[in-house]
Amino acid sequence: MTRIAAMQSRDANNRNVRVHNQTGLAIVALQASSGSGWTGNLLGSSGLAAGRSVVVAIDDGTGACRYAVRARFDTGETLERGGINSCQIADYYFTR
Repeated sequence: MTRIAAMQSRDANNRNVRVHNQTGLAIVALQASSGSGWTGNLLGSSGLAAGRSVVVAIDDGTGACRYAVRARFDTGETLERGGINSCQIADYYFTR
């Protein structure tokens, strides 16, 4: 299991989410935004192969729980999903 952490909020909410890649494509970058700009790549240099999962901290240090998440694939395509509550979910499934 790989864990990647960015900045951390100082409240008691756990913002660690297991991201499952069910797109059929390799994810090369994963970013999150609570509305104050995009985080750096939550995957670091690892990437996320199709069919695999990784635990990431979806936390930009603002104390927000609701995020948009953007994946960039090895094909250059991007996929963005909004309304993800990182304080309430443990798993998120990226599908196309």
